[in-house]
Amino acid sequence: MVAETGFTKIAKESGVYTQESLARIRKKGSSVLIGIPREIADQEKRVVLTPEAVGLLVNNGQEVFVETNAGKEAKFSDKDYSDAGAKVVSSPQEVFDVEVVLKVEPPTLEEIGYMRQGACLISALQLGKQNAEFIQALNKKKITAVAFENLEDKVGGMPVVRAMSEIAGSTVMLIAAEYLSSVNEGKGLIMGGITGVPPTQVVIIGAGTVAEYAARTALGLGANIKIFDNHIYKLRRIKQLIGQQVFTSTIDNYILGHALKEADVVIGALRAEKGRSKIVVPEEMVGQMMEGSIIIDVSIDQGGCIETSEMTSHEEPTYVKHGVIHYCVPNIASRVSRTASFSLSNIFTPILLQMADLGGAEEMIFNYKWFMKGVYTYRGSLTNAHLGRKFHMAHKELQLLLAARY
Repeated sequence: MVAETGFTKIAKESGVYTQESLARIRKKGSSVLIGIPREIADQEKRVVLTPEAVGLLVNNGQEVFVETNAGKEAKFSDKDYSDAGAKVVSSPQEVFDVEVVLKVEPPTLEEIGYMRQGACLISALQLGKQNAEFIQALNKKKITAVAFENLEDKVGGMPVVRAMSEIAGSTVMLIAAEYLSSVNEGKGLIMGGITGVPPTQVVIIGAGTVAEYAARTALGLGANIKIFDNHIYKLRRIKQLIGQQVFTSTIDNYILGHALKEADVVIGALRAEKGRSKIVVPEEMVGQMMEGSIIIDVSIDQGGCIETSEMTSHEEPTYVKHGVIHYCVPNIASRVSRTASFSLSNIFTPILLQMADLGGAEEMIFNYKWFMKGVYTYRGSLTNAHLGRKFHMAHKELQLLLAARY
């Protein structure tokens, strides 16, 4: 063995010799590396964590990487995140090189390529615009992917769906009011009504959270509403929640068709129970609606419940078919991005703290069934039966995979 010279020792101590760049690793204790990329798809303006949430996570020992301008559209600056303790990075390659990536929109294939092997992805799935290639890319990297839409809480509710549905329901009637006006070449009607003038006719298909908040807003503006759903208990519940006697009906083609002929605004708010939403309004019914009427299909991210619905964006939100204006933007909550960001942050901050306490995403899956419900890929395997049928791919039961890990 060759003895080191005095110069060699000095060079090592002072760092003159080049050294390999160290990979990011979890800090000792319960630290989790978290990445918040900038959203690039479909004019998405929301961000999953606010600076206040980042500050809480950092104070609890977590390390958070935020891509520059990630919160810009929600009016959160890089300085806000930096002051909260986040590391603001300039490239997507850096922000995706973490243990847990939090996004609103599902990542692109290029972004999946930046992710480290075996990482965890928490984002929306948006089933209506996914394909087999997306799932294959996740499985190639052995990424554990968790879908917002399927994530449950401890009492069996769907917290993200509920929060975004509240926002969408409150916002959807304001959108309808915009497109009813003459300024947007609508029918020239006010949403609601005034003394001596019949009120606007609103049909709401579905009796869930979106329908509840849309109904509240419509009634507050003075509109006349009709609510349709095939679950009697949902119809009974929505009447109790809004505290008024309103028209409700099961989805009967004759009654629904008659209501659509008189409708000024139709809100599609049916949530899929398993997979894609059911089409309950065929094109023939749309063709019999009044010219200038408006359809807003809030369930478009799951395929839509109206046959003539086609996914649009905030840049080009509407199109006209059979004389009816269609608004089919999947991320309506992005119109009020700051409110939506606070709402998402309130949901995911406690989850990330729990994840850190347990030691990572895999332990969350193993310990909490409510978190497990959101998982659709795990360690190179598709674990969602509906996605398997949709894309003709083999799937494996997640519980069996978890049992086999020991």
